[in-house]
Amino acid sequence: MTRRELREQIFKLLFRVEFNKKEEMPEQVQLFFEDEEVEADVQDTEEITAKYEKIVEKLGDIDAMIGEKAEGWTVSRMGKVDITILRLAVFEIKFDEDIPTSVAINEAVELAKKFGQDNSAKFINAVLAKFAEA
Repeated sequence: MTRRELREQIFKLLFRVEFNKKEEMPEQVQLFFEDEEVEADVQDTEEITAKYEKIVEKLGDIDAMIGEKAEGWTVSRMGKVDITILRLAVFEIKFDEDIPTSVAINEAVELAKKFGQDNSAKFINAVLAKFAEA
């Protein structure tokens, strides 16, 4: 899988956090990889799972950072797609040294165009631009 395809799969897996309890997530991860649409080999599966777990581990910190930068918005008011994209991008910006900030922002905007609503890409870009300034 390409980096973009991996990121998209991580997004889709992370999206499930919005609909399932924490204790249900191990089963959800298993079901995710059993899905016929997810064509991940062993290496891709390990990479997707590892990054997903790192993001979930820091979810509280990531949500707090998003809440600080998204003026006039609380994390709970944001659309589920938007918050999931922001969580992935903020993780990449703040905790993944292998991914440049500009790449994380660009990829997040592309995810927003593909999965979000009409204004999602603008919203995502505006919030993440504040992380780039810091």
